[in-house]
Amino acid sequence: MTDAGAPPNPDSAGPAGNAPYRVLARKYRPSSFDDLIGQEAVVRTVSNAFETGRIPQAWILTGVRGVGKTTTARILARALNYEMPDGSVQGPTIHMPTLGVHCQAIMESRHMDVLEMDAASHTGVDDVRQINDSVRYAPASARYKVYIIDEVHMLSTAAFNAFLKTLEEPPEHAKFVFATTEIRKVPVTVLSRCQRFDLRRVEADVLMKHLANIAAKESVEIEPEALGIIARAAEGSVRDSLSLLDQAIAHAAGQVKADAVRQMLGLADRTRVIDLFDSLARGDIAAAFKEFRDQYDVGADPIVVLSDLAEFVNFVTRVKIVPATADNVAYGETERVRAKDFASKISMRVLSRMWQMLLKGITEVQAATRPAAAAEMVLVRIAYVADLPTPDEAIRMLEQNGGGSQVVNGGGAARSSAPAAPMASAAPVASAAPVRMPTAPTAFGGAARPQMAAPAPDPQGAAPQLRITSFTQLVALAGQKRDLMTKGALEGDMRLVRFEEGRLEVALEPNASKTMISELAKKFELWTGRRWTVIVSNEQGQPTLRSVNQAAKQEHARTAEADPRVQEVLSRFPGAKVVEVRRLAPEAPESNINADYGSDDPPEGSDGDDDL
Repeated sequence: MTDAGAPPNPDSAGPAGNAPYRVLARKYRPSSFDDLIGQEAVVRTVSNAFETGRIPQAWILTGVRGVGKTTTARILARALNYEMPDGSVQGPTIHMPTLGVHCQAIMESRHMDVLEMDAASHTGVDDVRQINDSVRYAPASARYKVYIIDEVHMLSTAAFNAFLKTLEEPPEHAKFVFATTEIRKVPVTVLSRCQRFDLRRVEADVLMKHLANIAAKESVEIEPEALGIIARAAEGSVRDSLSLLDQAIAHAAGQVKADAVRQMLGLADRTRVIDLFDSLARGDIAAAFKEFRDQYDVGADPIVVLSDLAEFVNFVTRVKIVPATADNVAYGETERVRAKDFASKISMRVLSRMWQMLLKGITEVQAATRPAAAAEMVLVRIAYVADLPTPDEAIRMLEQNGGGSQVVNGGGAARSSAPAAPMASAAPVASAAPVRMPTAPTAFGGAARPQMAAPAPDPQGAAPQLRITSFTQLVALAGQKRDLMTKGALEGDMRLVRFEEGRLEVALEPNASKTMISELAKKFELWTGRRWTVIVSNEQGQPTLRSVNQAAKQEHARTAEADPRVQEVLSRFPGAKVVEVRRLAPEAPESNINADYGSDDPPEGSDGDDDL
């Protein structure tokens, strides 16, 4: 990491030498602006200031721990006092290709004109008074006297007040560099006298490259996935990442592998966390319980498992919003590929609910006397409640159904709306009573059958069979079973070719998962109690349900834009456009396209009562 002008490395003798071992965070500490990583804005500003001679009397550096505040302060002191023995350098410069007269002493914190003070242990006004008394004297050998005060926010109010006059009008030979992690605790009277630099967290991919370079210099073999785990665990702190790398090298005693790093940090296997997420998304509580217990039995902390699960939910959400996020090399190949697949099939509403329940659940597990049992109850809550409608959607559906006892939500699941049994809505409906379905014409020709009924059990004891007479009913059944992955695939990845009871023939979208087909027949048979055949056809097929819904939305928007009242509004506000069309009045069941298709989106209409 260091350049040609870096101070000699006392560790060059190696393990067999007499020099004591130095941790990587100190051994590879930057000694010039070229060595700083992830702080391009700071380097550019300081470079321009030095080249134009606009050097302030004080800087204040802020950022989280380990991003390089103290190191940057020392580099500033070195640049201010950079001087060559032959006198070729006449003023401050950021270009320091070789060691100057004062560089070695400054970087080792032993130069008499560069004074470092820890404000955490020198908080009083007397400590500041000593600085005020000494600042009037010229430097002994360097160009400037530089005062580096670390954790400056720890100074007392009286100490800050004693600093103000000196800080505002210091002698020309004095410069101040402050560093703090709590910028809000520094009085504004001090901030107004300093140039502020916010040192940002270092991106995970930048940290990975940095760690890989250091591992190569240390002749250590390390897996790229292990580098990604360390970079993410450091949370943008270079010092933390180097400390973790140091620990991982000692822990592995050879090649550093991802599994060893996970074990060292107490993290769950990312692949197993993704499998747990998959089970929850499919509503398979038994599989989720088994996966969680397997991780718990090998030593995974329940809080860590839920935290990793929340991190993956956040990653899937970011991939759904910004698909380019999946190209981040800090995440493993498995994470990126599967996150893309989940993002294409799971709605934003479900992801948001999962995130909210995980945050609340982690707090509950931390306070629980039995963390494992509490974590399992969090998993149950996620699987059974994550796809419930929002309060406004629930009110809208109650109004549309006239306050009846059955409501079909955006996911197609039948839920009880009776106030006397609020908890019943969180469990799958297993009643033999028919679930009422809309009778609007479908996108696949013909009209949806008015009901999807489960007949009474056979007197001879045979398993009851659920009769499915249309593709839309099949999609609604997947929503009722809370299998969000299957429901998303049926809506967005499959174009209906032919449908018969017990037989489904579809054409696949280019990005559809090929492994889904082999699972559909088993799921349909499990849900309906009868054998199913699922065939992939080469025919074009009819449009997907998702594309039909999108086309309906666009048609609503075009109809609204054609309304004279809307055109008048648009003409009065140049640049305005129709963003969303919402129906104020309850919509008749015949035009409820979204409920028919089992969409996650709320119903929309296009009559004269639309709200823009």
